[in-house]
Amino acid sequence: MGGREMDQKKKLSVVIEHWIEHNEAHMNEYKKWAHTAGELGLDSVKVEIEGAMQKISQSNQHLGRALKMITPS
Repeated sequence: MGGREMDQKKKLSVVIEHWIEHNEAHMNEYKKWAHTAGELGLDSVKVEIEGAMQKISQSNQHLGRALKMITPS
């Protein structure tokens, strides 16, 4: 494997790690707003935000598996 390919694999792993962390930060914010929506009696809004959170969690699972394929332990 050439140096450029190794560099690209390293860069890709860093990018994927960043995406996972970025998504987790958003999920924490979504969780707060879902709670707020519930307190405001906006139950359907809360449900939709929670649904978005589930999708992001699934996305992170896929990204985590992709990361393991690049950097197996």
